[in-house]
Amino acid sequence: MFKLIKQRLNDIGTLKALCEGAERHALQDQQRAPGAEHFLLAALDLPDGTAGRSFERVGVDASGLPQAIQRQYAEALRPLGLDPRIAAELAQAQAPLPSNRGAYAAAPSGEEVMQALAADRAGRGPLLGADVVAKVAGLDRGVAARALRLMGVEPAALRAAAEAEGDAWRNAR
Repeated sequence: MFKLIKQRLNDIGTLKALCEGAERHALQDQQRAPGAEHFLLAALDLPDGTAGRSFERVGVDASGLPQAIQRQYAEALRPLGLDPRIAAELAQAQAPLPSNRGAYAAAPSGEEVMQALAADRAGRGPLLGADVVAKVAGLDRGVAARALRLMGVEPAALRAAAEAEGDAWRNAR
């Protein structure tokens, strides 16, 4: 019983770090509400290291993720007649938005990730960055999905790698 209580308290700390990190990444991207891509970036910042190792398992360097995300934002402006290169340069020159005040709110894709994490917690062990990677890799649309495809990541392979990394980490403890 004590072990379960301790795990839940640790998970609360992990969720806090994940949400704060996702918000920080979103504000850097000039967005008030973090999306799935911001949760993926925040997972890479978690101290357990399982998110980065999930990418390594599929032979991809996760450090290219921020650039792939930025490219997706810039490409979204092409149909509006804006040159993606100019949009990317303008985005780089912007200072992050100030911190949000009030209740925490995620974008729909970010809410989808958080709901998937919450639904899958029963009996899984501690919440890890690999869990977030697995959930985001399971999304078939949105900025995160397009950024992963741009990086040459097969979503099903990344999801399987993240699940294997999470299992390996938990079994080693």
